[in-house]
Amino acid sequence: MVVMACLGTVYSWSIFVQPLRASFGWSNTATTWIFALSIFFLGVGAVIGGRWQDSVGPRTVTITGVVLWAVGYLAAGLGARMGPMWMYITYGVIGGLGLGMGYITPVATVTKWFPDMRGVGSGMVVMGFGLGAFFYNQIVPRIASFKAASAASAAFLKAKADPTTAASAVPLTPDQVQAILNVFIVSGIVFFVIGTICALLLNNPPDGYTVPGAKAAAASAGRSYTTAEMLQTPQFYLLWLMLFLNVTAGILVISNAVPIILELTNKAVAGTVSPATAGTAYGLVAIFNGLGRFFWGSVSERIGRNWAFVLIFGIQAVIFFILGGLTSLPTVLTCFAIVLLCYGGGFGTMPSFNADYFGTKYLGANYGAILTSWGVAGIVGPIFVAYVKDHLGSFAPALPYVGGMLVVAMILPFLTRKPADATAPVPAAA
Repeated sequence: MVVMACLGTVYSWSIFVQPLRASFGWSNTATTWIFALSIFFLGVGAVIGGRWQDSVGPRTVTITGVVLWAVGYLAAGLGARMGPMWMYITYGVIGGLGLGMGYITPVATVTKWFPDMRGVGSGMVVMGFGLGAFFYNQIVPRIASFKAASAASAAFLKAKADPTTAASAVPLTPDQVQAILNVFIVSGIVFFVIGTICALLLNNPPDGYTVPGAKAAAASAGRSYTTAEMLQTPQFYLLWLMLFLNVTAGILVISNAVPIILELTNKAVAGTVSPATAGTAYGLVAIFNGLGRFFWGSVSERIGRNWAFVLIFGIQAVIFFILGGLTSLPTVLTCFAIVLLCYGGGFGTMPSFNADYFGTKYLGANYGAILTSWGVAGIVGPIFVAYVKDHLGSFAPALPYVGGMLVVAMILPFLTRKPADATAPVPAAA
């Protein structure tokens, strides 16, 4: 969970959006592309790491992932002044590959250790990914230098947006810009040290491992599909699409959470909520991203994976239809908490969904293939909402479209069923 928490700080990206825009004059779309690329290459890294860990075990792959993620943070802080392209390569590509490698291995490993409680086991470990943003958002906005730089960023962007005050807008000082970049640098160092130490503890269970007293059906090896075999089934594409739609909805909020909170809560009276308050408040509800992974993973054990996803989609649809008209900070945060609970739920439920359908022998590679949906959604969701903001001046018009998408998504769980031969034990190919 500690490794996952280090990786999960990617969900704190929105606290950097306004400071980077104010520091370097980047557009909302440009800063969102940095985050979007990190999620896209997370999907790529998950495929690479999943196949690799099936061959060499989880430890080497996880350490590689942690190192790449730390290097991405560190290099971003050292070279951000060179422009957004530098950030795309460092935080986006290098860091994103590390995210995917570091994420897939603990998920696959824990699912193998708990064959009788796949939903609970996978939900517990990926909960750490969601909790990472919670702790990071409690720490960084409280750092005095970063807090001052964030406030100056908000004031500068507000003044620049008003033609009557644009000429007198006060840019950030060099020290304020450096305070923002120092957070990236220090974070990279901390994640490298902590993540590497914890990754050394990861191991797969021994061959033939079973849980004493486990249900026979759960513990049975059953049929394990290779990735090539899995890709020939319609079930794979339905699961891929389900995760894609759930991620698209949640991640477009996560990518611009603080700016969205500021827009909605400051509609009535400008300045009602400060950037520091918005960042800290979002950090408080970010815990629901982590809790949702365990909660929905556990719920899916009781009501089934299909019904869990029906509820996940339906609950979010209601929220997205009403969110754009809200102005109260507590109400907005409550809606964010529900979205994050459901967003995390997709990740808490899908590993066991995948294992139920396609077995655990090739789970690393197979679930890595499923996670490419996360990577694609990481581009679609954030860029869509950033484009709407840059061209219409508001995030709100994008939200009802997401609600409609989720209503349609509720149909998908009813269309998917376990492959007919998934439970029949099959000798492994020589």
